[in-house]
Amino acid sequence: LPLIKTRTRVPPLALAASHLTQHLTAKMSSAAAMTWTGKVVCVTGASGYIASWIVKLLLARGYTVRATVRDTADPKKTLHLRVLDGAKDRLHLFKASLLEEGSFDAAVDGCDCVFHTASPFYHNVKDPKAELLEPAVKGTLNVLASCKKASIKRVVITSSMAAVAYNGKSRTPDTVVDETWFSDPEVCEKNQQWYVLSKTLAEEAAWKFSRDNGLEIVTINPTMVIGPLLQPTLNTRSSTYPNSTFGWINVKDVALAHVLAYEVPSANGRYCMVETVTHHSDLVNIIREMYPTIPLPDKCADDKPFVATYQVSKEKITSLGIQLTPLKTSLKETIESLKEKGFITFDSTNM
Repeated sequence: LPLIKTRTRVPPLALAASHLTQHLTAKMSSAAAMTWTGKVVCVTGASGYIASWIVKLLLARGYTVRATVRDTADPKKTLHLRVLDGAKDRLHLFKASLLEEGSFDAAVDGCDCVFHTASPFYHNVKDPKAELLEPAVKGTLNVLASCKKASIKRVVITSSMAAVAYNGKSRTPDTVVDETWFSDPEVCEKNQQWYVLSKTLAEEAAWKFSRDNGLEIVTINPTMVIGPLLQPTLNTRSSTYPNSTFGWINVKDVALAHVLAYEVPSANGRYCMVETVTHHSDLVNIIREMYPTIPLPDKCADDKPFVATYQVSKEKITSLGIQLTPLKTSLKETIESLKEKGFITFDSTNM
């Protein structure tokens, strides 16, 4: 959370993994796990935040998981995966690069489903085309080409609300964004929203590949993802909060949506995932109410009128059987996770 003043620290990843909540495991029964025993799936970019939770849930449900990472020998990228329950017997790591054609062939061969989460993410890019746009599009197409060769039944792609909501349309509290919205590449480029553009172009390329090659894909389009953290480092500090609105969603809900997008035969198309949209000022107030002693910014970054909020339809995502975690719960989980791992410190005696 960029609103909270934090101190950078590298905690043991094994400790981070051991303190994951049991939210996902609680949602499944032992009978459900038996249903998927023997199924083999692949998760690309498995060391990432969302992907790690997907791997955890898949292992808990009995799957054998092939996880791709850029460097299988880097403990910062793999240790938190290796210590997950079931990993010793059913997790297999593969080295793969988004930009290397055929790099994913071995990992996806023989899989029932592929969860493609890998994508570049940089805020301050010097060369957007080389650092974000080309890797996102080429990486997606490389993975899908490998899936086609392996005759994969379904590919679940981690997209983003970035590929949905940035089309130049005005948004008000009465506006309802849904899966029929698509971000406009021209608008993104004009506004130099390079990450948004990368997710938009990557999803466009995926749907075109799907149509041209008869490969079944489903996209999960989450907004700002929060919840218990797996990252080994944090470096965020702010004296003001931005004059912007964001949607928020719990990482555990996002992971579950990916898995259900494969397990539910009728799952199709895109799934927007936003529990609520709020202005950063409201977020500050919510956190301050729950944790009065946390140091938070007191003023907005500019003096302009606050950017308006909007709504995002939950109809389709709830049709998968997911009850979205309320924002206050997600914030509490995030802050408690940050505190537990030593990323932030605050006096909780008066709470």
